[in-house]
Amino acid sequence: MPAAAWHVLVNIALRTTVIYIVVLIGVRLSGKREVGQMTPFDLTLLLLLSNSVQNAMTGPDTSLLGGVIAASTLLLLNYLIADVSGANRRFRRFIQGQPSLLIHDGQVIESHMAKEHVSMDELERALREHGISSYHDVALAVLEVDGSISCLKYEEIKPEANTHLVRHRRFLKKKQ
Repeated sequence: MPAAAWHVLVNIALRTTVIYIVVLIGVRLSGKREVGQMTPFDLTLLLLLSNSVQNAMTGPDTSLLGGVIAASTLLLLNYLIADVSGANRRFRRFIQGQPSLLIHDGQVIESHMAKEHVSMDELERALREHGISSYHDVALAVLEVDGSISCLKYEEIKPEANTHLVRHRRFLKKKQ
């Protein structure tokens, strides 16, 4: 293969790497809820985004080999990111983010809800999915890095556990 052809293929791999990083950062900055629950709007955005960056990755080369190089580069980058994320906790937190506490001890943490763009309707829907009628019955509710909301009811905490939540719940029951 001539040197000019190699130059074009390396150029495609480099362009694809830059686009991958830019899109990864964009998705990361969009928040956990955006990633976790894809709406028709999100799907439309994803399709248009992929179409808009395709030319930036391959440039004028629309050959089969150019497409294979771009796709292979994306797959390799994705594998490397997953591999490094699995081995390095700090990098994983940077790429994936961290879970966010939405309810603690029966109290909604509104500042975390606002920061994560979670509406009260979304939180109440998650509570219903967990069979919980009121946020007052929730020891902890966490927005996970995948966009789902995990809930832990007071009843699910072992009574012998000597945690702050168990002690507080016992105190509240005594007062009633």
